[in-house]
Amino acid sequence: MLLKTFGWSFGITAGGLALACLLWGMRGMAIVAILSVLEISLSFDNAVINAGILRKMNAFWQKIFLTIGVLIAVLGMRLIFPVIVVAITAKIGPVNAVKVAVQDPDRYESLVTAAHPAIAAFGGIFLLMIFLDFIFEAREHQWLAWLERPLARLGKLDMLSVVIALVLLVITSATLATSVGNHGGDKSATVLLSGVGGLITYLIVGGVSGYFEDKLDEDDADDRAADENGAAVSPAKAAGGASAVGLAGRAAFFLFLYLEVIDASFSFDGVIGAFAITNDVFEMALGLGIGAMYIRSLTVFLVRRGTLDDYVYLEHGAHYAIGALAFILLATVKFGVNEIITGLIGVVLIAASYWSSVARNRREGEVADQPSDRTEVPSGV
Repeated sequence: MLLKTFGWSFGITAGGLALACLLWGMRGMAIVAILSVLEISLSFDNAVINAGILRKMNAFWQKIFLTIGVLIAVLGMRLIFPVIVVAITAKIGPVNAVKVAVQDPDRYESLVTAAHPAIAAFGGIFLLMIFLDFIFEAREHQWLAWLERPLARLGKLDMLSVVIALVLLVITSATLATSVGNHGGDKSATVLLSGVGGLITYLIVGGVSGYFEDKLDEDDADDRAADENGAAVSPAKAAGGASAVGLAGRAAFFLFLYLEVIDASFSFDGVIGAFAITNDVFEMALGLGIGAMYIRSLTVFLVRRGTLDDYVYLEHGAHYAIGALAFILLATVKFGVNEIITGLIGVVLIAASYWSSVARNRREGEVADQPSDRTEVPSGV
């Protein structure tokens, strides 16, 4: 199963490193390898989050995520997206932005760095909303019960996560963004506008996908109830489930969009961090692209193995890592944060949630193995 799941990643790694060696020599191959490791370390929590969403999709949409989604992740977010950001923020045409990326790597790096406050605000608020909506929701399993139980009670207040995100965005724009040093002076308006854009994107994509998910669940429950009661099922189900398939398709489509926006938000720190290693846009795209392939393969591995069902706290750890990344992104509007620190925080939180899950499974197994002291009462007594 390991080779089947990671086979494409292994093959692309070998081909990518060979291409890097051919184009840029051993130094270029080493840079691409380092960038690949950087992307994997920064996005491991992304794989856990993706797996939690991907397991809700049918096989067709899982394949879409692994084919079209990979192209969007590798070519779109690691190569084209930074160029688009440069074109917008520097107010130059897309063609000129490509020329700058290819012909003047130093200026390209400077332009991307100048655009960082806007990128950080958008991605930070989007990821913050994912984290807040998770911790404010009542759940069957609680990792840090002392924290999650009171937060779940607070979550009953409507729009609490939106209010908190807006308050943090206003504080960030009014304090950190007023003087961002090398990033270009006062960026408060840019940060505020970008953060609102991240919030709106989350509410639209997440809201629409959630609506279709809930609608699909309701229709499935109605059809099951009709089957049990011997009543007539819906015409769509009687006709072979065309409507249900279409509804699932719409739900999966918006979940797919949601996944891609999440991936975009995670890719921001990888792209910015890559400039500490190289400012060659093609080396960057190749290295980060290889790393993105492993994140996709790891996502599929987690889904196929049912890892999130076996280790129930993994999603908690990943969401806490997302929350940490969101706060780090907002902080980087003014302050520099080493990518090693960002990656280590995510790895430590996920590792802690994994071992907590293992300990829970052992306790549950011990309880299940213990003989019961209760005496069964014969029926009819």
